[in-house]
Amino acid sequence: MKAVILAGGFGKRLKPITDNRPKPMIEILGKPIIEWQIRLLSKNNIREIIICVGYLKEQIINHIASGNKFNVNVAYMVEEEPLGTGGALKNTQSLLKDEKNGFFMINGDILTNLDFSALSHKNEFNSLAVVPLRSPFGIVDFNEQLYVTGFKEKPNILDKWINAGVYFFNQEIFNYLPDKGNIETTALPAMANEQKLKAKKFEKSFWKSIDSHKDIEESSKELAKFYPK
Repeated sequence: MKAVILAGGFGKRLKPITDNRPKPMIEILGKPIIEWQIRLLSKNNIREIIICVGYLKEQIINHIASGNKFNVNVAYMVEEEPLGTGGALKNTQSLLKDEKNGFFMINGDILTNLDFSALSHKNEFNSLAVVPLRSPFGIVDFNEQLYVTGFKEKPNILDKWINAGVYFFNQEIFNYLPDKGNIETTALPAMANEQKLKAKKFEKSFWKSIDSHKDIEESSKELAKFYPK
């Protein structure tokens, strides 16, 4: 199977770092985010990769090149103007038309170690990975008498799940994608309304979205335990 990496965004929330580099090229433990992703895909035996590039695309293309040094084959789809996550994926349709068994997609700012093969639901459904919502704060437990009974440092909130930005799609997805716009507000809600989208829980997998300077610091502390060298 093939995988698509969406790597064309501006990364506005990570300025000034992203003033002179695209968000997927932010380094964590000495490697860009997108390199960690490609290494993970290769570990999952996904070695045909399409990277959607736009903002400062030359940096990504120069670093990844053909992908041979990572034991993968890489093709690029260039956004001449920002298309959003939905438009960017639709732009790859010509490169995915022969993928009758489906393909994977991952947002270009995600670090994770989840098992991609567990996401495909035996190719029967479009699906998205979900991970537990993690509290941004420490939690205080107390009893009915208001005596403090314990503390939990940023626990997972297991009755709430969030979109992990990792997907498995079949060709049906292209019927729902906009020419320009985000998949999260267009295709996914429409497919959910028609019961054509399933969730796959990854309760114990490492997952981090790099959206702030604090995320860079926190992910650096956790990353080495989960990613292949």
